Parts: sequence; C-alpha cells; structure tokens
Amino acid sequence: MRIIFMGTPDFSVPTLMELIGQCYDGGHEIVACYSQPPRPAGRGQQEKKSPVHEVAEKFGIPVLTPTSLKTEEAQAQFKSLEADVAVVVAYGLLLPKAILEAPTYGCYNGHASLLPRWRGAAPIQRAIMAGDDETGVMIMKMDIGLDTGDIAMAERIAISETMTAGELHDKLSFLTGNLMTLAMAALNRDGLNLTPQSEDGILYAAKIDKAEARIDWTKSAQEIHNQIRGLSPFPGSWCEMEIGSKPIRVKLLRSELLGQDEVLGNAGEVLDDQLTIACGKGSLRLTQLQRAGKQAMNTEDFLRGNEITPKMRLL
Repeated sequence: MRIIFMGTPDFSVPTLMELIGQCYDGGHEIVACYSQPPRPAGRGQQEKKSPVHEVAEKFGIPVLTPTSLKTEEAQAQFKSLEADVAVVVAYGLLLPKAILEAPTYGCYNGHASLLPRWRGAAPIQRAIMAGDDETGVMIMKMDIGLDTGDIAMAERIAISETMTAGELHDKLSFLTGNLMTLAMAALNRDGLNLTPQSEDGILYAAKIDKAEARIDWTKSAQEIHNQIRGLSPFPGSWCEMEIGSKPIRVKLLRSELLGQDEVLGNAGEVLDDQLTIACGKGSLRLTQLQRAGKQAMNTEDFLRGNEITPKMRLL
C-alpha cells in the first residue's frame, strides 16, 4: 500500500520504523511523512526538527511540515500523494474531513489508551494519575470527532504500582508500532474488521496544566504517589524545600507508598531521615528527586548535599 505517515515525537518513531521495515520486505511504500514544523529548542534556541522528521530524512522519505491542514493548498497537496492509507501516531494537528477522506482506506490512528477511556491529549499521564491498573493501545479508524472512531485492534498492558509515565510511554510506544503493522497487514489483505466504540466509560485526557504539577500535601498518599509517577519525568511534580534558609523548588520523580490510612503528622511534614513525608492521609517516601540544574538523585545522595531534617515542612 501507499502510506502517508503522520507523527511528531519520540512516541511515534517505533511505528514509523516498523512500517519502514515492512517497506523493505516489499509490503508497503511510505510516500511522505507529515510532522510538526521545526521549533526553537535548547539554550541557543536553534530550530530543531522533530524525532519523526529526523528519522524520515535518514531513510530518504519526503517530509512535509505544514502548520495547518485546513487550507485548500495543504489539502490539495495531501490528496496529490494518492495514498491508500494514512497512519497517524501523536501527530499534533487536527485532521479536517477533507484529509480524513483523501486516502482510499482512510486514516488510522494509534492511540495510547483503552478507548473510550482517556480520549484526548494526555492518556498516559491521566491513566497513572487516576490510579488505573491497566491501559493499552488501540488502532482506530479516524473520524471527525476527538478519538471517537471505530476500533480495529487493541492490546492491553498492566500498570504496576511503581510505573512512571516515562516507563509506560516507552512500553506503549513499541506496542503501538507492533500493533499498527499488524493492522496495516490486515488492511492490505482486506481483513481488518471495525467495531464501534462503547458509549459507556468515556473520559477525556486533558493536556497537563503546569498548575497540576505542584504537590498538595493535604491529599492522600495514594493520590500524591500517583501524581508523582504520572508526571515523571516530564513535567515533573514539585514542591518547595527549605534548603540553606531559603525555599528551593525540587522535582519529585519517584516515591514509595507507605501507610495509606493513618495520619502521622501535619501534611508535608518530614517524618524521618529517609524523606518519609506525612500526607493528608497516609505517608510516602521520596526516592528520586531533582533540583533545578542538577541531575536526578536517589534519596541518599540528595540528603548528602541538602540538609532536610525531621519536623521540617515541605510546601
């Protein structure tokens, strides 16, 4: 089949690589990659191409980076590629009806949740923050709605009590690549069956707001533990610690859930010399932290250079 691939971040790359592998096996041809335009990054604010853009160029695949697909010019260019199907994984732009209908077999999206739960922009983070014990990947034929299309394939994965968003991201990224190649192989032999999404259990995974990253120690230990791992490594939950007689912002990247019911002290109070912290209900131990401009450290190394003593209060 003639495929247009549409993706931008690291999450999309394994799917692109799997499809490139199928091309070498003689199964498909990737006629173009669509990705978000290069954007300023780093200290020098030099324009940086997206991970998908860089990979596509290495394999000699033409890359298109429109800022919108709503213009007649962009839609005419897309249609001129005469694609059989478009594969979309974390692209970042809405696809208007004219784009969705241009490929012969439509557009198929790899979405990192068990739809209809966690439609939207941040399904990985929201699943962990909500305390879900499983999630997965679904291959969906796209329609004009937000992640509302019919499901072609699905695979589940367990979320452990300690798994971070970064770890789940990597697992789901590779799972998406594997599942999408199976879906495209089935589509190629006219054997891909579609099932409408359930109308029950719909939840929306709104984009993470910066205000959500600050820890509220009056919440339960379970809620805070889920927040820490759900926002690790990016953007990273944070609090303020009094270090050297002034409040310092510290990212909290990993924690260990301890008591969940008892109230052991004032919310945010340091309970021992191992950074066990009292929460509104229960307690947790901080196991990986990061000061601005520093590397992430385990608790022992962090305490070696930062004096945090029992009875201190984290804000």
